[in-house]
Amino acid sequence: MPRIPHPNDRRTLPRARHWSDHAACAGATADFFPVGKRGVPASVLAGDAKATCQRCPVRAACLTHALTFREDYGVWGGLDEDERADLLLRARRAAERQRRKEREQQKEKEKADASASA
Repeated sequence: MPRIPHPNDRRTLPRARHWSDHAACAGATADFFPVGKRGVPASVLAGDAKATCQRCPVRAACLTHALTFREDYGVWGGLDEDERADLLLRARRAAERQRRKEREQQKEKEKADASASA
């Protein structure tokens, strides 16, 4: 007799498709994923994982996930943890430069408005 699934059994409930379902590394064993410099030594070279990422159809979504959730270890979206940290640092610096530029423009506008009303 077939088992009737319980309504709250997550193993039998359908779920929405996720970007990771289409990843080139989907179904790979845990040995495939390099842990990186900050964790336990990797059992495969990060280069092997990066090569897999090169042909992955969801590479951008994977990298976005890793940056959004601050994945600390391994290769995500073709970048290792040091490369992702560098990318985030450059993005923070660019955002700060943009904020400074906008503040300077706002000050100049206020100064121009003040001299025009005087």
